[in-house]
Amino acid sequence: MKSLPYFCRGEVIRGFGRGSKELGIPTANFPDSVVDNLPADISTGIYYGWACVGNGDVYKMVMSIGWNPYYKNTKKSMETHVIHTFKEDFYGEILSVVMVGYIRPERSYDSLVEALITAINNDIEEAKAKLELPEHLKLRKDNFFTSAPSSSSAAPSPAASTSQTIMNGH
Repeated sequence: MKSLPYFCRGEVIRGFGRGSKELGIPTANFPDSVVDNLPADISTGIYYGWACVGNGDVYKMVMSIGWNPYYKNTKKSMETHVIHTFKEDFYGEILSVVMVGYIRPERSYDSLVEALITAINNDIEEAKAKLELPEHLKLRKDNFFTSAPSSSSAAPSPAASTSQTIMNGH
C-alpha cells in the first residue's frame, strides 16, 4: 500500500458501544468525514501504528477499517484501539493516528465473540511487536503528533468541531 504511512486526525465520536461493552476492548471511532477521505489503496482490514489523544502521549494502536462483518454494518468505519488504559472516555477529543502497517484482512466470525476477541488480542500482540522495529519507532516521534490541536484548549464553534485534518505524509 503506497499510502502507508497514512496520517489522519479527527474528533472521537460515539460508535456502536460494542468495543468496550461486548468485547472488553475499547475503540475510538472517527466521523464519516475521516473515513470517506481514506485513499483508495487503503483496503479494509486491520492496521497498526501510533495514536495520540489531544496533546497527550503517543501510544501504540491497532485499527480496524471496514464493515465489521460480524456485526453486519452497512457503513464503513475506522475504529482505533489505543494500547493504553485511559481513566475516562475521550469523546470529543482530537485523535491523531499514523497507520504504519497492515496486519490482516477483515474476517467474519459466524458466532463466537470469543473467536473475535482472540483475533483482536492476537492483532494487538502483533502490533506491539512490529512497532518496536526502528522504522516504525521513529514515527512515534513524528512532528505530526506535536502539532496536534487540542479540542479542550478553546471552545470550538459548531463548524470547527466538525473539521478534521487528513494528511498523507506531510
